[in-house]
Amino acid sequence: MAQPGDKRKREDEVENGGAGESVTSAGAEHPLSGFKLRSVLRESARDKTIFLHGQVSDEDAVVILERAPFQADTVSRLLADDPTLRLQLKNDIYGVYHLSPPPQLNEVKATIIRPATEKHIKKYLRQELQLISETGDDYRSITLPFIQSQSFSIQWVYNILEKKAEADRIVHENPDPALGFILLPDFKWNQKQVDDLYLIAICHPRGIKSLRDLNGDHLPLLKNILQEGQAAILERYGVHGHQLRIYLHYQPSYYHLHVHFVALGHEAPGITVERAHLLSDVIQNLELDAQYYRTRTLTYALRVDEPLLQRFRDAGRG
Repeated sequence: MAQPGDKRKREDEVENGGAGESVTSAGAEHPLSGFKLRSVLRESARDKTIFLHGQVSDEDAVVILERAPFQADTVSRLLADDPTLRLQLKNDIYGVYHLSPPPQLNEVKATIIRPATEKHIKKYLRQELQLISETGDDYRSITLPFIQSQSFSIQWVYNILEKKAEADRIVHENPDPALGFILLPDFKWNQKQVDDLYLIAICHPRGIKSLRDLNGDHLPLLKNILQEGQAAILERYGVHGHQLRIYLHYQPSYYHLHVHFVALGHEAPGITVERAHLLSDVIQNLELDAQYYRTRTLTYALRVDEPLLQRFRDAGRG
C-alpha cells in the first residue's frame, strides 16, 4: 500500500483514529451493563467475528465482536518482548503455538446497536439466501411500494449531513446542495492502518434512494463523488484512486444514496458481484443511456425470510 503524502497527518490518524472518550470512566453509563445473551446470531471463524443478540435493561441489543486487524508496529513489539508461547504441535521445521498477548495488544472491537429492532436482529442472523432478478417493472410494482410501506429511519444520515452528529469524523465535504457530499470513515474501519481502509460518501441531495433513482441528471454528482473522494483520500491517507474499490450497493442497507470507498486488497462485506456496482461503471452506463437503471434488470440476493422476497413470491416472481 502506498505511503501517505503527509506523514505527520497519517501518524496522527494512526495514533488517534477511532479513539474516543472511555465509557468505563467514573459516572459514565456502560452500554452493556447487565447484558443478557439471548442467542448467537452468526459467527465467522474466517473473519474472527461473532454476532450476538441480547438484552440490556429490557431493550434488545445486537453486539458485534471482532478481532482488530494486526498492525506492523504492535506485532513487532509483541514478538520482540519474548511473549509466552505454549506448544501445540511440533513437526520438523513447523511449530504451532498459542500466544497470549498483553491486554493493550489484544483489542476486540465491539459494535453495539441498542435498542435493536427485529430488522436489525434478522440482518445479522445467518440465513439461506435466494437470488432475485428484478426488472424495471418489478421495481416499480413490487420493490418501490414495499420500500414506501416500511418505516426505514435514516434520521442518523440526516444528522451527519446537518453536522448534528459525527462532524469531527468528516474527512471531506463538498457543501453544494445538488452536487455535494460528505466523506467519512465507515465504522467497520478502525483508522489505524490503510490496508482495510473503508470510507463512505453520503450525498447531500435527498430523495435519491438507490441505484434505481439515478439518471443522466445525476452524472455531475456522481463524478464529483468519484473525483473529489479519490483526491481527499489521497491527500489524507496517501492511497491512490487505482488502489480503491469504489462502488454502490443494490439493494443498499439504507435508502439514501451513498458510495463505498474501500482499499482494493480488503475483502469487505458486500463486495460480491450480485451486490456491488462499481461507480465508474454506473457513470459509464448513465452516459450511454440516461435511463439505464430505470429499465435494467438487476440481480441481487435476499434472505429467505425477508418480507421483500415474500412480495416477489406473492407476485409470482420469487
